[in-house]
Amino acid sequence: MLLGGAIFMALSFNPTFAQFNLDGQFIQRGEFRNGFNRPILENEVPAKFIAHRARLQASYKMENINFYMSIQDIRTWGNTPQVKATDNFLSVHEAWLETNIGENWKIKLGRQELNYDNFRFLGNLDWELQARAHDFALVKYEKEDMKLHFGGGYNQSEQRLAGVFYDMNNNYKAAQMIRYENKFGALNFSLLFWNDGRQFAVRNQAGTITDEGINYRQTVGIPTLKYQKGNTSLSGFYYYQLGVDNFGRNVNAFDLSAQVTQQFDIDSETGKKFRFVAGLEVLSGTSNTGTLENNSFSPLYGTNHLFNGYMDLFYVGGAHENNVGLQDYYIKGRYDFNPKFFLQGDIHRFLTHKNVIQGISQLDKNLGTELDLSFGYIFNSAISLQGGYSHFLYSDTFQSLQNRGTLKNTQNWSYLMLIFRPTMKNRFIGILL
Repeated sequence: MLLGGAIFMALSFNPTFAQFNLDGQFIQRGEFRNGFNRPILENEVPAKFIAHRARLQASYKMENINFYMSIQDIRTWGNTPQVKATDNFLSVHEAWLETNIGENWKIKLGRQELNYDNFRFLGNLDWELQARAHDFALVKYEKEDMKLHFGGGYNQSEQRLAGVFYDMNNNYKAAQMIRYENKFGALNFSLLFWNDGRQFAVRNQAGTITDEGINYRQTVGIPTLKYQKGNTSLSGFYYYQLGVDNFGRNVNAFDLSAQVTQQFDIDSETGKKFRFVAGLEVLSGTSNTGTLENNSFSPLYGTNHLFNGYMDLFYVGGAHENNVGLQDYYIKGRYDFNPKFFLQGDIHRFLTHKNVIQGISQLDKNLGTELDLSFGYIFNSAISLQGGYSHFLYSDTFQSLQNRGTLKNTQNWSYLMLIFRPTMKNRFIGILL
């Protein structure tokens, strides 16, 4: 107790030179899953559960230096006994140090979120309770509206005495990034280069590695292209992937999106307004008849829950990866009754990008339609309530691509979430308009 009090007094003694801050967040979410992320089969029982994220965040700031650490507990109600000595649900989400290295220059080292643009390719995965962070070295040059960030990461699964083979699944061994953003009047744009290196190994019949190396896949693009004129905005993004995938195939893939957003201010005094969005996204795919080239785009490290419907049937947790691609045509509407309460409705029409061949027949490209209903309410400066219901009407083509058996006629999902975030501007999670 005396030691803890002494440390606290030392950190708080002179705020002119140093500042210590301790805060956190708590997210409690109950879900009903009857086709979420993976279509539910006719003989399966829907899932129901309650889970949470409890995160403790501490920062220490002094002249030209900022240290930050975030520890989180992710658990489902009931997945540990009431009487226990320990468990495996506590982890470090972020732990980094940022310091100035010159005028307008900073360097940030350690475990950190890479959260850029609309989070399609690089996002912190905030919807998932565990979220995402990278072990990364990031250099920043920022001056007025111009930002240039570049850096990289090199990963190993342990501190070995010999060898560099990386055996961690679904992660890069090495990656490098360059990102530039700027603003000219009403036009915002950004440019991105990401080089993603994945470990590969060739083994003999006994399981011994006979050859190993790194396959590099590059993603280049324009993650943000937005023009704002009054209450109307035109926006879009484009990514192109090339290089070599995990299986040694050449990659030739793209992701293209465009949308228009119109806001109608109904009552400026009460904050009552309506926003309407219409748009499309096309992610290229690979023919199901077989090809030596990988034409399927992969949004590797994005917060993919924000895109292609909230039921996460596409590009979340491996769903629809390395498949025939996707065309997503959508309209969205959000009504804000006031700054504290909103209702939102989204409709998505999904089609494949490539033709789907079954035997000698070509199937309809239609995959189905999804309806998403969402609401949010802010109780006070710290607590918000959010919920939603989604319903997916699938097609015969969608069921055929699943290749898992007969699906239930009703595919739906709902959730209710309490959010405690007293120091964050974003009061809701997983809602994008």
